[in-house]
Amino acid sequence: MQKFQILVVDDEWNMRNLLRIYLTKNGYEVTEAKNGHEALAFVANRAFDVIILDVMMPEMDGLEVCGKIRETKQTPILMLTARSEIKDKVYGINVGADDYLVKPFEPEELMARVFALIRRSHFSDTDAADIKAIKQGDLTIDPEGRQVLVQEQTVDFTPKEFELLHLFADQSKRAFSRESLLEHIWGADYFGDIRTVDTHIKNIRDKVRKAGLSFNPIQTVWGVGYKFQGPEECR
Repeated sequence: MQKFQILVVDDEWNMRNLLRIYLTKNGYEVTEAKNGHEALAFVANRAFDVIILDVMMPEMDGLEVCGKIRETKQTPILMLTARSEIKDKVYGINVGADDYLVKPFEPEELMARVFALIRRSHFSDTDAADIKAIKQGDLTIDPEGRQVLVQEQTVDFTPKEFELLHLFADQSKRAFSRESLLEHIWGADYFGDIRTVDTHIKNIRDKVRKAGLSFNPIQTVWGVGYKFQGPEECR
């Protein structure tokens, strides 16, 4: 059976070695990069199932590396950081991170987060082909290609942004609480901040607006959360 491929990016040998021990013990194949330049070279030439990326690195920090990876790849990214401030996590999410883990951490939590990212990524890839594209006005959501198009032009979305918008459009009559969105998209084992949802929704709105979408596809339902809003509801 083919092993899942994990790229570990950290400038500290001790941390890379620790992560390699944890991951290989649990059956993963690990590739190590000691800086952002090495990481980008690996990503350009190989496919990975998850990238574990340290934030604090010299020359090119993890946030910059994450942003560059997102220019070409949608591989799930787990950021490692010694910082716990919300603003740092929000910035990481804005550049495309899927999850955050604050050092020091327990091996069990690391494994749970890696497994959750792989499970959601592979579930989406294998099941998307059975789901038809959703069209609402000049917005198209294509699950098979995992694309969002506005006026027939592709808009770059992170994996979580795509999954959120698709969930809203697929269940367009339902209002979702932030808690239910976290469970649907990030999984019941997600340990992050609930405001992650708000950040992703803001990003979705900003991207489709800049792309020229004629309506706001996500409506705030006060006291509840969010729901899909079609073009006819904006008139």
